[in-house]
Amino acid sequence: MIILRRALLASLLAIAAVAIVLARPASATNIERVVSPSGIEAWLVHEPSVPLVAMEFAFAGGTAQDPAGKPGVANLTSNLLDEGAGDLDSRTFHDRLDRRAIDLSFSSSRDYLRGSLRTLSEHRDEAFDLLRLSLTQPRFDSEPLERARTQILSSLRRQSVSPNSIANERFFAATFGAHPYGQPPDGTLDSVPTITADELRTYSAHVLARDNLKIAVVGDIDKAELAALLDKTFGALPAKAELRSVADFTPQASGQRINVTLDVPQTVVVFGAPGLKRSDPDFMTSFVVNQIMAGGGSTSRLYHEVREKRGLVYAISESMLWLNHAAMLVGYTATRADRTNDTIDAAMDEVKRMADAGPTQAELDGAKAFLNGSQMLSLDTSAKIAGALLQYQLDGLPIDYIDKRSGIISAVTLDDARRVAKKLWGQPFLTIAVGRIAQPTKD
Repeated sequence: MIILRRALLASLLAIAAVAIVLARPASATNIERVVSPSGIEAWLVHEPSVPLVAMEFAFAGGTAQDPAGKPGVANLTSNLLDEGAGDLDSRTFHDRLDRRAIDLSFSSSRDYLRGSLRTLSEHRDEAFDLLRLSLTQPRFDSEPLERARTQILSSLRRQSVSPNSIANERFFAATFGAHPYGQPPDGTLDSVPTITADELRTYSAHVLARDNLKIAVVGDIDKAELAALLDKTFGALPAKAELRSVADFTPQASGQRINVTLDVPQTVVVFGAPGLKRSDPDFMTSFVVNQIMAGGGSTSRLYHEVREKRGLVYAISESMLWLNHAAMLVGYTATRADRTNDTIDAAMDEVKRMADAGPTQAELDGAKAFLNGSQMLSLDTSAKIAGALLQYQLDGLPIDYIDKRSGIISAVTLDDARRVAKKLWGQPFLTIAVGRIAQPTKD
């Protein structure tokens, strides 16, 4: 029965996706601001055609609020919030979720502790009540705590010999140093065994509060119903979070190459430089240029130059990472050990070419058309729409941004693109290579 209920929920989610997309394009989605009687705010897309509710929410804090020298507290907390609450132990709590095909999960990132809830409309009240319990009365019992700790430690052991994980960790450590963003978000093999249930309770009490909460809801629920549920679900949380101040950080573009020797078949390479925060006026211009540089898969410059022309790699990409207190351009690839330095040199040559000449008009037009055309495809389910609306709130964007986005992209000029390309891709890039490196480190 549990499997059947989960299959039913999955099927209805798929139907909801089609219903929402056919009913209206993403750019025409009617987004309402809902404020509960106690002042809790959410963005809502009321979609009554399918009996489902999807909610995404986030509390500011994340792994940046881990105690200094003890990373992993936020990650362990997020793993345990759905492992028993109130008078329900872990088994009973999950049985309640499974009997109603309620999908409740939590995760942590450097800036946020996030949650996700999916439920059939007929079980909406019970789903929101279980969420209320998980946030206001988490148990952190010893059995699920030790089970989660064991799973995290097993994952960390795998990461300790994974070239991708090593490269990523070394990149953030080299970039951010002692800043909270430099700490491993999942914790370490030394820190995770020492985390106590009391530390998880302290973290929850400091982070889970109403003033640092953002919420997005899509589905079969109207404004009045949602307003009442917001107070029932989140109203008992503390009014204000107790967060430590996290300093803004501007990474220094050093141009350093760091090699980490590891006996693996392929060498993994991570490369990057300082980027632009989401609030920067040039952010969307850099977003468009990055699509040309490395965001377009087989149509991107890096893919064409490093993969197609030289055959050095199977895939190469670069993305923009914006955090609350820092921003980066980060690229990834993998290659044979004897081709590592040729791959890095080819990628950096293309970076320099972008900085020196910028994109062409044809490249700019193509990138803008792709980004505008892909917007609706990226919002093809209620869960994706809720996720996008939550991210817009976290980024400080207006409630009608979904309608404005296409115009902002279309307004990017070639002069703007070339100016921003020079500013961002004209910096020295930090490079981390993990594997069997043929040549010594270059500084």
